[in-house]
Amino acid sequence: MKREVISSLFTIMVIIAMFSCGRKAEQTKEIIPSFSTYTARPVAEEPVPPEKREIFYGLLTPVEVTNIFNRLGVPYNEASLNPVINAENYLSSSRAALNLGVYGVDLGYLKIFRKNQDMFNYMLTVRKLAGRLDIPESYITDPIKRVEADLDNPDSIIVIMNQAYKQIEDHLRTDGREGTVGLMLMGGWIEAMYIATSLAYDPANPDPEVVQKISEQKYTLTSLLSLMKNYYDDPMVVFYTKKLLFLKRYFDTFDIYFRKGDLEIDTNRQALVSSGSEMTITVETLNNIRDYVAKLRNEIVN
Repeated sequence: MKREVISSLFTIMVIIAMFSCGRKAEQTKEIIPSFSTYTARPVAEEPVPPEKREIFYGLLTPVEVTNIFNRLGVPYNEASLNPVINAENYLSSSRAALNLGVYGVDLGYLKIFRKNQDMFNYMLTVRKLAGRLDIPESYITDPIKRVEADLDNPDSIIVIMNQAYKQIEDHLRTDGREGTVGLMLMGGWIEAMYIATSLAYDPANPDPEVVQKISEQKYTLTSLLSLMKNYYDDPMVVFYTKKLLFLKRYFDTFDIYFRKGDLEIDTNRQALVSSGSEMTITVETLNNIRDYVAKLRNEIVN
């Protein structure tokens, strides 16, 4: 119920922000976005409808959050992942939760390149960390058995592991450990941002598609903060929320605009649907986001 309330409140915030941005654009007419992912309007007699894009503003499982890699052409770099051996160092519940999220995103990254055996090794690591959070062993052991029977199908592995993460999240919520859920989701989001900003983003020649994916994460960050602020009885939640608030200062320096009539809000899937967007973000801000994400990610995994 609490999750639904947060989602509803955020949806209202998004709607207000969209109308507000629209009025601002009409009044000043001086907005010059730094980047745009709108394509030139077709000149054919029967224009082809523009392809719709989705911006997920809700809180996704660590496996689902890898949608940030869609369309980015992220290259493979094993050194960018958190080595499974590091799991031996995550003995506290907060570190286990954060890196449970990190390893979930790494699973999704490995799936892109069909590194099936590596994916299986990361699944075993997920089971190890889940055990430290007193998650029922069957939540991960059963999926591992299913994967062993179909190890050559990376798509199947991702579907199975996403279901496992949803079970883990539901168990923690039922157990009254929503703060731990927040840390897990945060770890996954930071890892996805780290991979996107370190592998896909080129400050010398920024790709508008990459810039859009990074910029639109301001919506997810707002949702994540809304969740974590409810659980200040956990000192580690307070600690990391302050770090996210510092990161939010960079996201607050720019706006994202959509053309009139081009935005749909899918409240069921918690997604904004449009054919593109225009962003006032600067390269300096992108670099600040990249550097702070790398610093925070280093704190989480080391």
